[in-house]
Amino acid sequence: MKIKPYTMLLVMMAGWLNRHQQDVIEYLKEENKILREKLGNKRILLNDSQKMHLSRLGKRLGRKVLEDACCIFSPDTVLRWHRSLVARKYDGSKNRKPGRKRITLELEQLIIMLARKNKTWGSRRIKGALKYLGYKICHTTIDNVLKRNGYDPSPDRGRKTRWSEFLKSHWESLAAIDFFTVEIYTLAGLTRYYVLVCIDYATRKVEIVGISQQPYGDWMNQMARNLTDPFEGFLKGKKYIIHDRDPLFSKEFRQILKSSGVRPIRTLPMSPHLNCLIERFVRTIKSECLNRMLIFGERHLEYLTNEFVQHYHKERAHQGLDNEIIEPPPQGTGEIVCQERLGGLLKFYRRAA
Repeated sequence: MKIKPYTMLLVMMAGWLNRHQQDVIEYLKEENKILREKLGNKRILLNDSQKMHLSRLGKRLGRKVLEDACCIFSPDTVLRWHRSLVARKYDGSKNRKPGRKRITLELEQLIIMLARKNKTWGSRRIKGALKYLGYKICHTTIDNVLKRNGYDPSPDRGRKTRWSEFLKSHWESLAAIDFFTVEIYTLAGLTRYYVLVCIDYATRKVEIVGISQQPYGDWMNQMARNLTDPFEGFLKGKKYIIHDRDPLFSKEFRQILKSSGVRPIRTLPMSPHLNCLIERFVRTIKSECLNRMLIFGERHLEYLTNEFVQHYHKERAHQGLDNEIIEPPPQGTGEIVCQERLGGLLKFYRRAA
């Protein structure tokens, strides 16, 4: 087949143009690479117009060509710009009409009050009560209000008792028990001793139940009997005692308490805030007394703890009791005098008779 001269000329021109375009692309790629090295890790920020032009051109080229030609911006970035432009084109959020009007703050507080004071009421029961009061509201809206404020929309709330509610309803009949440790000097060297302490929630009175170098089962059982003694036991008149999950509070120890009418309640694992009052007493006796003394022997430890308990009951104001003293001594009308314990470590100021 004979090729015409002008056809040959067109083929030669097309090849030259293609080779020329490839040279231009290679030059631009190398130039972009050098610019990228000069800029280092600096981020290149483009405005919306620049992103628009690049994304339109990038969409025409496609991902495969972009991976070969694009040096500054990744293909994913250019295509993401394109998707954003498409989404912006069809964004109809400005034409949306306002939705349902929000309920008033007064109505929301009324819903919360009804749920708090009527624990067996579900959202539909609350809806009925509100309808009688002149409020027309959907039960799903009531569900959302209750969930947003930490209430269960279902009537199962009545079967779930919060820890704070339990404490409040049984305050007068509650006590707590726990151990704390003290390092003391003995003939065998520095030795750890365990101190078992019990506290009355209502009055904040405490009792050092016992001190032992190594508590064991029979010793713990005897402490339980001492606490529940019907005549002089510290737990006389109490119905519940809170303790942690220390293995020393054994099943036999708890059974002795139960047989005397005191129900032991174990806190959740690693939750000292559920037994906060006795934890606070332990911190107080250590920071105000024991950590500020060198203790020599078990008898010295007994003396220090007894002195502090006397100070705690008769001379120390308690913030939890509105800064009142648990067992205040008689107050005189004379001049102010200072009464000291443990060589001035514990002080109490009162008026002389």
